[in-house]
Amino acid sequence: MSLTPLLEHTLELVADRIGDPGPRVFERLFLEAPDLLALFSNDASGSVRGEMFLRALECLQDAAGAGRFATGLVAAEHLSHQVYGVTTAQFERFFEIIVDLFRDTLGADWTPELEAIWQLALSRLRVGAAAR
Repeated sequence: MSLTPLLEHTLELVADRIGDPGPRVFERLFLEAPDLLALFSNDASGSVRGEMFLRALECLQDAAGAGRFATGLVAAEHLSHQVYGVTTAQFERFFEIIVDLFRDTLGADWTPELEAIWQLALSRLRVGAAAR
């Protein structure tokens, strides 16, 4: 059974409440890891951040569903981010920040079912998860 519809429902609720969550995700990321901000010095328009956020959402949705591409893409992106000095913990934390923001945004509407589904997606995207 695909859990993707429940993830999409979460995205709709979040968008209804705060609009595009992408900028808020990056605000949290840079608060936690200010050194990462320098990696986006050439991204004045925010297009790179927007693309990263959308790819992360696609990976989360795929990981909760069919699992056709997410683990391979995350593994490849993890390697490419290491070249820029991004640690494994920072790389994985990006996905966690997305879920944290969604949980905080939905507040009392964040159900145990949503928590379980998003945690499942996160667990499947952890670096090396496919090898376990």
